[in-house]
Amino acid sequence: MSQGAATVGRTPNRLARETSPYLLQHRLNPVDWYPWGDEAFARARAEDRPILLSVGYSACHWCHVMERESFENREIAALMNERFVNVKVDREERPDVDAIYMDAVQSMTGHGGWPMTVFLTPDGRPFYGGTYFPPEDRHGMPGFPRVLRSIADFYREHRGQTEDVAQRLVERLRDQGRVRPGADLLTADLLAGAFQDLRRQFDAGHGGFGRAPKFPQPMVLDFLLRYWRRSGSGDALAIVRSTLDAMARGGIYDQLGGGFHRYSVDERWLVPHFEKMLYDQSQLVRVYLHAWQATGASLYRRVAEETLDYVLREMTHPAGGFFSTQDADSEGEEGRFFLWDEGAVRELLDPEAAQVALLHWGIADGPNFEGRNILFVAREREEVARELGLDPARVNDLLAAARRRLFAERERRIRPGRDDKVLAGWNGMMLRAFADAAAALGRPDYRAAAERGAGFVLAALRRDGRLLRTWKDGEAKLLGYLEDHALVADGLLAVYEATLDSRWLDASRALAEATIRLFWDAAAEAFFDTGRDHETLVVRPRSLFDSAVPCGTSAAADVLLRLAAVLGDAALGRPALSSLRAVAPLVTRYPSGFGRFLAALDFHLGPPIEVAIVWPPGTPGGEAAEGPLAREVGRRYLPTRVVAGAPESGTGGVALLEGKGARQGRPTAYVCEGYACQAPTTDPAELGRQLDSRAGYVRS
Repeated sequence: MSQGAATVGRTPNRLARETSPYLLQHRLNPVDWYPWGDEAFARARAEDRPILLSVGYSACHWCHVMERESFENREIAALMNERFVNVKVDREERPDVDAIYMDAVQSMTGHGGWPMTVFLTPDGRPFYGGTYFPPEDRHGMPGFPRVLRSIADFYREHRGQTEDVAQRLVERLRDQGRVRPGADLLTADLLAGAFQDLRRQFDAGHGGFGRAPKFPQPMVLDFLLRYWRRSGSGDALAIVRSTLDAMARGGIYDQLGGGFHRYSVDERWLVPHFEKMLYDQSQLVRVYLHAWQATGASLYRRVAEETLDYVLREMTHPAGGFFSTQDADSEGEEGRFFLWDEGAVRELLDPEAAQVALLHWGIADGPNFEGRNILFVAREREEVARELGLDPARVNDLLAAARRRLFAERERRIRPGRDDKVLAGWNGMMLRAFADAAAALGRPDYRAAAERGAGFVLAALRRDGRLLRTWKDGEAKLLGYLEDHALVADGLLAVYEATLDSRWLDASRALAEATIRLFWDAAAEAFFDTGRDHETLVVRPRSLFDSAVPCGTSAAADVLLRLAAVLGDAALGRPALSSLRAVAPLVTRYPSGFGRFLAALDFHLGPPIEVAIVWPPGTPGGEAAEGPLAREVGRRYLPTRVVAGAPESGTGGVALLEGKGARQGRPTAYVCEGYACQAPTTDPAELGRQLDSRAGYVRS
């Protein structure tokens, strides 16, 4: 990071007592930083000073730049300390604070991003804000010192205007959270309308949506795959395949180590912003996995497995939790860890392998990033074979060996920094990715990773029936948010479906009930992002748009509907349906911001595919979960499917299992809709026929 010779001998500031790696990066700044909390606001009130709120995260490149340029600058730091009470926030720890003040900045400036810089009254109301500020006037942007002086003078000399601006902003923020369910019917027309808008946004030349910069948008791709399954639309499937193919070939995908970078700065997925986020890996794994189930394309399975293997190798705590992010920078340079040049490749590989690697990964065409090369698939393996007159099997062998050799060499480099805090909601998403992959691919190692992760979250991040947000080095803290409870409940439900172990279903149900108790407001007919026991903020945040991570409301709607189907508990589904009705007028106008809502709506519209697997007493449940019946279910793309299982004597209050027995002393499967079932079967082939007849569409 930025701590080096310039910080030697400095006295740490208050951030030294924090656990967030991002906050700890700033512990030796000459800025008198406070963490978010009562101490900072009390000082601001006592001294009548405005608060300078700086929000970022550890993998953020421009956050590091602003730290080096401004927060490490003694003159700028002295100005900050003289005029403001300075508060530093890790947006990943405090999504509530980030969401409130990002909405304010976007209202003031029309755009947002990180680092985020917001100026607040001593009671927390925003009155001015922006993102990155340079250390001096540059490219039409005011320098940070000029901004600091101007804001401090304005606050001191124009207090009435400051109060008016702050109050108007707070009222605007409150208005944004007042969306209520309407009279719109929840019909398939909403799905069709969303698809039509996304088709107009699709980039037919390069895949994805819109122009640069390009984000993967896995929730949108998941919806489009669901829409193909529902409607048979070849266009929907083509959009998904074109985008997944382009990303898998591009520099946004780590061709050597697996895993996806955050986004591409260009329209063709070549030049990434190099950080890797856990939430991207979890969601993209599931899209590639589902695309493999839908099409059988081996590329999609390979990308899913390589990405999961990356997470196991580099982003997993020995006790089972999953780390948050990997930086873009190493040795002070963005992307350095991932870049190559021709000479280095030729030195490492024998001539034949080097020739194949240079053509396949585009190095032969010359540098593509600051004089070096981002690896991407410039030529498919068949094209390389033709160009060099080699057998395609030989090319495959040479590339596999080259990949191993280059990866081993890269492992010797100085790694990018890693934010090793464990966040509850992001771990919930990763649980579902590993569980879904275990069921689909028959991978016991992925099933074990899902169970270890689930056990870790419940042991380390659960207290008195509710979740905490973050864990690091044995310390868990901060009350969990709506997204944490919903996404962990969702992950636990997926682990149950992959293992048929009732303890995970029990834990998922308990968290779902806590979600309603803590976050559902019956009077407003809405979920809020913070619980009833949360600290009072200037507004109680309520996010309704899916962004890089599903918003808490969409995640809650999705998991509550699925749990309601498994458990036969209609009460769980009622808040979900109210949430869907509230956003129904928006999903066709802004579908890219409602991907998880659209998935939940698709599930609600069904028809559901309910699968019950029952086995004789004495048969290990794990054996049934890994047996031929479960494999037959897991390998198919069935987005409106739920699965439950138990020995025939123990339904555990699961409605889907009531009254079902094992036939002929063997594990038995039931395929149902609304708990009305087809004939039970012990034959995997017959189960497959029943599932295909219910699914409507099979592999294309």
